[in-house]
Formats: sequence, structure tokens, C-alpha cells
Amino acid sequence: MIVLGIESSCDDTSVSVLKDGNILSVATNTQTVHSGYGGVIPEVASRAHLKNISAVLKNALDKAAVGLNDIDAVGATYGPGLVGPLLVGLNFAKGLAFSLSIPLVPVNHIESHILANFIEHPDIEYPFLALVVSGGHTELVYSPSFGKYELIGRTRDDAAGECIDKVSKMLGRGFPGGKIMDSLASEGDSGFTVFPRGMKNSPDFSFSGLKTAVKYYIEKNDKAFIDQNISDIAASFIDSVTDSLTEKLFSAAELKKPATVLLAGGVSANTSLRKKASAYAAKKSIRLCYPSVQYCTDNAAMTAMSAYMMIKKYGTDRFRFDPELDAVPFLRIEDKKI
Repeated sequence: MIVLGIESSCDDTSVSVLKDGNILSVATNTQTVHSGYGGVIPEVASRAHLKNISAVLKNALDKAAVGLNDIDAVGATYGPGLVGPLLVGLNFAKGLAFSLSIPLVPVNHIESHILANFIEHPDIEYPFLALVVSGGHTELVYSPSFGKYELIGRTRDDAAGECIDKVSKMLGRGFPGGKIMDSLASEGDSGFTVFPRGMKNSPDFSFSGLKTAVKYYIEKNDKAFIDQNISDIAASFIDSVTDSLTEKLFSAAELKKPATVLLAGGVSANTSLRKKASAYAAKKSIRLCYPSVQYCTDNAAMTAMSAYMMIKKYGTDRFRFDPELDAVPFLRIEDKKI
């Protein structure tokens, strides 16, 4: 079976081709225009998706050496995300599915981040506990079996990736901040200063207080001091973020006793997070999995894998073309009906 995946929930236009669980190709156009604004502008992103999606599709098909008539099903992200970008990808997918008379699989973006782990680790055992951490989401999700999810904890304010982006901007290092702050932190001393850890006695997360603490720290010190110690400040900040993430992840693991612990989402590429999670998992003899970096950020390979796994579980009849399928920008993983 050949499945085409389409992902357009934010500012990446991505198309992937998967055959029998193996990724044949991924083609992605990442919009760079938003760096000048310090954040993603939804209308600008929507127009860029419209402009790029046909070329990205052709690129993915060419890389996979398949034609449209070889596609057996289409999977498309329908939420959560920015409504304009979601509609571009979803309506494009609906057009393809209708014209080719093939199934259309609606994919939950949060679930697809989690299932990205199965691309390289197809033997993951249930139940698992997943930490989904990105620019828009920070959630702890327990899954007792395929397609069933229980929300253990979520951020009460900023997502971890959003906080990292904002602190990167505060430090004058630009947007998006994930790679920038990871690189700076890798060269710094995490014990240089101590920033707060939010909501210590709760499974939920909070990063707004940390963001404010960094703001006050920058305002308290002159620019020369900040520039001279930028790597140490970044390392101390990232240490706070990753401490909060790993402590809550493994506190939940102690409670739920999963067979596997997963990292997912763009921030799961962070070096410090991977090191801390790996050390704790080894100490507790828990299997830890996380995707390769290219499958951490938004990509259509995870969309195609999610669609493929759902077809394997439920069959193609479950996914007959639905012209009423619409984007759901605030879709939650615990609302998943399929």
C-alpha cells in the first residue's frame, strides 16, 4: 500500500510518500519569511502554502519514483494548528482523494508527532507514555493501546518551544529559537545561574514564569554582560526547561508504568532533553525512543505513517471520502474519535 501524507499545520508545506510502512520520500518547503516578523503570520503562511504545495507534491512523487495513480490513500493533517494553513493542505488532499477515488484519512497533528517514533522504531510496545513538546504544544500523553489516549498533563500557558523562541528573541538571537538556543547551550555552563522551574508539584507545565524571570535577568544586567555570557545564560535557561520536562515525564512514568517512553515534537530534538531523558531511562531500565531530527519538526512522513497505521487498524472502508471534513484548529488528542 502506498500512502501520500500532507502536512500544513503551521509554516512547513510537506508531502511524503510511504509504501508498506517505509518512507520513500519527504519533500518540505520551510517558510523563512516569518523570521523577519519574529513569529508565524497565519495569512502569510496560508498564501505561501497555496503557492508551494503543488511543487512540493511533485518533488515528493519524483523522489519516490511514483505517480499519482499509484497512490492508494491520502492522509492529511486536519488539526490542531493554524486554521488557514490547515485548510490549504486539507482541501488539497480532499481534491486529490476525490479525483483519484481513494480514501482520505484525517490525521491529528499531535498524534502524528507521537507516531513519528514508529517510522524508525516499529516494535514500540504499548502501553507507552509520550512527551509531546513543540512550539505550540507541551503535553504528557498515555496510550494503553493504539488510538486510545489519556492526557496526563499539559502546559497551562506557554508551550516549551514557544518559551524558547521568545527567550531567543529577548537575547537578540532571532526566530525560530530552537536550534539557536540548543547550539548556544551546548557551549555554556548550565550552573552559571538558576532560573525557576514552574508548577513543581503538578503533572502540568508552566513556562510563562520562566520567560518572565529571563526577561528580568536581561533587564537587570547590561548588554555587555549578557553578550559576554550568552552561552552560559542559554545553558542555564535550557537546563530549567529540560528539567521541568524530564522530571514530569518520569514522575508520570513512575505512576503509569508504561512499557515505553517516547519523546515527540520539535523540541524533542533538543540535545539536553535527549541526554537527560536517556540518562533517567537507563537508570530506571525503561525503554526510551525518539525520532531522528528530521522527523521531530513538522513533516509529512509522520502524517503518512499515522494514516498508514490507521488504515492497518481500521481498514479503508472507515475512510471513505468525506466532503464535510473540515479543519479543527483546537483539536485535542483526547477528542480523537477514530
